[in-house]
Amino acid sequence: MTRYWLLIVAAAAVTVPAIALRLSGTHAALGPGLEAPTFGVAILGGAFLLTWAAEVAELDISQGLALSFLALVAVLPEYAVDLYFASKAATHPEYTAYATANMTGANRLLIGIAWPLIVLLYWARGGRRELKLPDARAVELLFLSLATVYSFVIPFKGTLSLLDTVVFVGLFVAYMWRVARSEAAEPDLVGPALALAALRPRLRRALVVAFFIFSAAVILGSAEPFAEALVHLGRRRGIDEFLLVQWLAPLASEAPEIVIACILTLKGDAQAGMGAMVSSKVNQWTLLVGTLPLVYSVALGHPGALHLDARQVEEILLTSAQSLLAVAVLSNLRLSLFEAGVLAALFIPQLFFPSTAVRYGFALAYAALGAAILVRQRSELTTFLRAALGAQGLGHR
Repeated sequence: MTRYWLLIVAAAAVTVPAIALRLSGTHAALGPGLEAPTFGVAILGGAFLLTWAAEVAELDISQGLALSFLALVAVLPEYAVDLYFASKAATHPEYTAYATANMTGANRLLIGIAWPLIVLLYWARGGRRELKLPDARAVELLFLSLATVYSFVIPFKGTLSLLDTVVFVGLFVAYMWRVARSEAAEPDLVGPALALAALRPRLRRALVVAFFIFSAAVILGSAEPFAEALVHLGRRRGIDEFLLVQWLAPLASEAPEIVIACILTLKGDAQAGMGAMVSSKVNQWTLLVGTLPLVYSVALGHPGALHLDARQVEEILLTSAQSLLAVAVLSNLRLSLFEAGVLAALFIPQLFFPSTAVRYGFALAYAALGAAILVRQRSELTTFLRAALGAQGLGHR
């Protein structure tokens, strides 16, 4: 257990420079080249602490509350940065692009990197080329499917509005309600979370609350300087700041969840690891996207909509098309090594080809493959819907 406590101390320690700079108000003197990694690492450390505390909290709170709370915790690191961009867009419309960049990057990283990584580790550990998910995961896939279908409306209307908030947040609430009615399962704790769980209940609960407060303060306090540093770094170095925000910001916030899912997979519970990644995608594709227009409207002082330019429309369409393919390949509740390879192969080249024509080509490829798979597996869709509507035993992961 000692090594786990060292990891906890290390996660807390990497937040100290950011805390000191933020409290002293001297962070701007660093320059974006040092400011971005300093606050990015702080968000990473806070996200690890938050994730470990959230896992342990499942031992002490009711299932329905745990699921709702954990869903909010899961999107907090991404939400903190996007909240800043969306609120800043009320007075600086150009920040709409950065809110869109962070949201689409976070969603696409999960499917393009995290999902294939879980299957690859599953194959490397036991030589099995296909990961089968339990029927209970059909619930998440059903809501992911509904969110994906609706998401195609956004590029055509060219805005993220309060109507989208109603739909996406409504889907999230319905998803939480449906999952809360399923049977509970004991959390499968690993690493530092296991060390925390071994403490006496009173001490454990006190530490969990302290971790929540500390990590949330670190993440929210680091979001603004980290976000601004990325933008200014891109401008100074001649790098597209949209791409910096799209890929570097989500890496800091997504890493803890992905690392824990990989550990679960290597320990022999690939279903839990993959389930965590699917849940994270549902949360981000509903709650994260749906709150952007709400935050923007609050900052604006009246109901409003984030207006999307051609690049943002293209990015959301590409993200929707990728989600369609992801839903299609999992509609039979199985993900093969080949299918995971396709998801990765279609995602990785996007990092090197930012042109509009190429990205529309990727969107078309995603959509065409997704449609073809759904047609091929149409005989299994009834089974999928029956599992989604009647699934029991969906655990906290």
